[in-house]
Amino acid sequence: MSIYVGNLSYSVTQDDLTKVFSEYGSVKRVQLPTDRETGRARGFGFVEMETSAAEDAAIQALDGAEWMGRVMKVNKARPREEKSTRSGGGNWGRNASGYSRHY
Repeated sequence: MSIYVGNLSYSVTQDDLTKVFSEYGSVKRVQLPTDRETGRARGFGFVEMETSAAEDAAIQALDGAEWMGRVMKVNKARPREEKSTRSGGGNWGRNASGYSRHY
């Protein structure tokens, strides 16, 4: 399981998050998603720790804590939702054979 960390400063680094969370246990991995177009941090990240006890301790201690001038939002990350493909929407002017009839 991983931890969601929100409302982060845009200048935060993976090393910064690792240092903060390592006070509560061993950190396995830190991810800071970036914007595809600008390459800038998106203001949130994910931290994976060695044990669920370490995760719980970090969440308890850091949720609502002020860090780098911002109040962090820290909780268990929810599983990523699958993006559904658009379906439905009718035939968009096509009959059952797929072609429009214009008279």
